[in-house]
Amino acid sequence: MNQLRSRGFNIVAFPMYENFVGVRKGHCGALLAPDGGAGFKLYGEPSYLVGGQPSARMIQSDGHWFVRKQEKVQVTPERTAELDAFAAELANALLPVA
Repeated sequence: MNQLRSRGFNIVAFPMYENFVGVRKGHCGALLAPDGGAGFKLYGEPSYLVGGQPSARMIQSDGHWFVRKQEKVQVTPERTAELDAFAAELANALLPVA
């Protein structure tokens, strides 16, 4: 956890996902599951946060959206870039430290 915090990730709790540790940075978040020893592994995929909660990426007749319940925000190149950068940074932060 300290390694994540030192890289600017916030440790949070996402309702409905009490069995997992939530991390967020900017407008992105992810769920982490214990990985045996003292580490964590990614559970599912990182997501863009909608209303402060994880979302699903969907294609609808009116475009591409990040959707959470009745809320949605449009997928834009900027949001996609932020999510991609978040995912890469998180993956790097979860690598074992020797």
